[in-house]
Amino acid sequence: MVMRWADGEDSRVSHLSRQIRLNLWVYAALTVMGLVRVAFAWPDGRQWALFPLGAGLVVLLGAQLLRWESFSGRPWMPRAIVATYSAAMLSQFLFCLPDPDAELLFPTGAVMITVAAATTLGSRVGVGLGVAALAGFVAILFTQPSVDVALSTSIAAVLAAIAGLCVLTANNRRHHLRQRRAAERRSAALMENGSDAVLAFDQGEIRYVSSSIGRVLGRDADTLTIADLADMTHPDDLERVTGFLAGLRAGGIGATGTLESRTQHQNGTWMDTEVTGTNHLDDPDIQAIILSVRDVSTQKALRAELIRQAFEDAVTGLPNRALLLDRVVTAVRRHARTAGRVSLLLIDLDDFKKINDTLGHMAGDEFLRVVAQRMAAAVRPSDTLARLGGDEFAVFVEELDDLGLHTLAERLLAEIKLPVRIGTSDLIGTASIGIATLKSTQDAGVDAANDLMRDADLAMYAAKVAGRDRIAVFDPSMYMAAVKEADDRVELERGLAENEFVVNYQPIVDLPSGLVTGVEALARWQHPTRGLVSPDAFIPQAERTGLIVPLGAHILRVACLEVASWHRDIPGAESVRVSINLSARQFQEPDLVDTVRDALADSGIRPHLVVLEITESLLMKDVDATVVTLNELRDLGVQIAVDDFGTGYSSLSYLRRFPIDILKIDKAFIDGIMHDSEDATLAEAVVGLGKALRMSTVAEGIEHAGQQEMLTELGVTYGQGYLFARPGSADEIAQFVREAYNKETGPSDNPM
Repeated sequence: MVMRWADGEDSRVSHLSRQIRLNLWVYAALTVMGLVRVAFAWPDGRQWALFPLGAGLVVLLGAQLLRWESFSGRPWMPRAIVATYSAAMLSQFLFCLPDPDAELLFPTGAVMITVAAATTLGSRVGVGLGVAALAGFVAILFTQPSVDVALSTSIAAVLAAIAGLCVLTANNRRHHLRQRRAAERRSAALMENGSDAVLAFDQGEIRYVSSSIGRVLGRDADTLTIADLADMTHPDDLERVTGFLAGLRAGGIGATGTLESRTQHQNGTWMDTEVTGTNHLDDPDIQAIILSVRDVSTQKALRAELIRQAFEDAVTGLPNRALLLDRVVTAVRRHARTAGRVSLLLIDLDDFKKINDTLGHMAGDEFLRVVAQRMAAAVRPSDTLARLGGDEFAVFVEELDDLGLHTLAERLLAEIKLPVRIGTSDLIGTASIGIATLKSTQDAGVDAANDLMRDADLAMYAAKVAGRDRIAVFDPSMYMAAVKEADDRVELERGLAENEFVVNYQPIVDLPSGLVTGVEALARWQHPTRGLVSPDAFIPQAERTGLIVPLGAHILRVACLEVASWHRDIPGAESVRVSINLSARQFQEPDLVDTVRDALADSGIRPHLVVLEITESLLMKDVDATVVTLNELRDLGVQIAVDDFGTGYSSLSYLRRFPIDILKIDKAFIDGIMHDSEDATLAEAVVGLGKALRMSTVAEGIEHAGQQEMLTELGVTYGQGYLFARPGSADEIAQFVREAYNKETGPSDNPM
């Protein structure tokens, strides 16, 4: 066992260093006494002795400043101390010889030296110096012209008694130390053979570690540090363990708690441990938090096995009906308090009985296992997929909206339809799925959970009645919403297939001159019955369904083709740029760079006249991947703009990493620039940032001439908004550009 707060060697070194300093004070006191004797009792001819004594006093006082702790642990230090005691006794003897009161002066110093020696080094040294003191006293008596026998005998007896008392005291101290060390060894033996590893730590240091930590965790008690404790803790548990320790510290003296966490053994394996902690920081003898760490891996594994057998389906390994019902009841009660929602998808395999009847129950069990594995991969980690018995499965989900439930059900149907190889046959199954959702306003409890399962069962049978291989929702209104969502997707797909999506454009102008320098491409849906549909009505759904990827590629291709035709057909407009928005879903596509490259090649537009706009929030989703993608796009020659700048949370340090050419100031700040000083300050800051990073700035949503004038004064170079032109069709904006360039000659190279 290692005791860093009370280590035996550390205690001995600390005691020895303290005693050395005490001895220096003893020697200093004797030196002062000698100075007094020389000054007042010695004849004038011997006053020169004051100088060496004074020098010695200075040396003794200066020696107090030395780091004796660093010397006290050296093996030669005890012998050196014995030598100093012997030298001190000899010096006392020689000093007292010429003193007129030597028979009184010598015993005083000799007693002080003997006591100090016995206290520091023990009885043997004390006895030796005691004998030397008696011999010196006797020798001094022989040098005296006359001796008071009674007084001298009494002094000798006192010297002998003091030496004997020192010996007894030293022996008692040694005996007490032996008992304490025996108690420590017994405690160490008990801890070493116990099931726990015990350690204690204060603010930044481990003060105590039981050697059993080597058996429990495979760690070296002598070298364990606070950093090792953090490294041993599983990363997923580190925050929880840190909070547990902080709670112990904040709880004050005596605060106790228990926590289960995962700890890494020295061999690299993870083990389940139970940690019990107690706050002893205010205990002056401990001043630490005590932790007891126990390996509970075996107990936890046994408990898990018992639970598995009670709540697991024997064929598929999925949770059974009992576990599903328990989780549903728990979630229903929780969400009734938090206004959440829980849903259940009940899945019944169509015509499963035929598999058992034709191929046997073993084949049927194998089919169930394969289908269960596929469905388990299709659900979220937080969902519960269970087998209720026979050919019935259920998926219990929390906080999933109607579209998400319908999408999950479709995904499950697709997985079930995949062929399953049984022997030499490929079996293709279908299923009927019923969906039910429990609203938070309903009563919570077992009855509500049973109602949820009943509703899902009814919906599942409705799906079977409707023809099987389909999904039905128990609540008619929810069912209609799911159907509408599916219809909208079909409509979007139809619109894409029939090229109903067109591109409108809004001009971007040079603020000081008002000259058109570029356009922003805007998606519109020319619906056959609903007319021109704004992007707010279809872009969100396109994002959710993933159709934004083909839609975005279509808008990119059309915009490049149409603007390239302006370059050829409109004199002076050869440098008009086109800005095209990229959605987050598009940006995640691995073939985005190829899509842009193809659009550039097909249209023949010069790449530097194409500006791809991304939002500020998109930049921060995955910084490293974003930097790579943006650099690949820049390698094509296109420029990059950050749209709605100022509404996100990108830091300057990150912004400098991105290959960005243009910052677009969000319309929300432009609207208030005339009367809100904060918006004006932000616009000015963005301009300054753009200049510092050598980026252009574009103000969006300019509607008043005052805004244009103020933004121009702030240094914003480009702008767009209703003040200049509303979005229009390709023909309308082409005419707008043609008229603008007929009035004056356009620039040979637009720096935007």
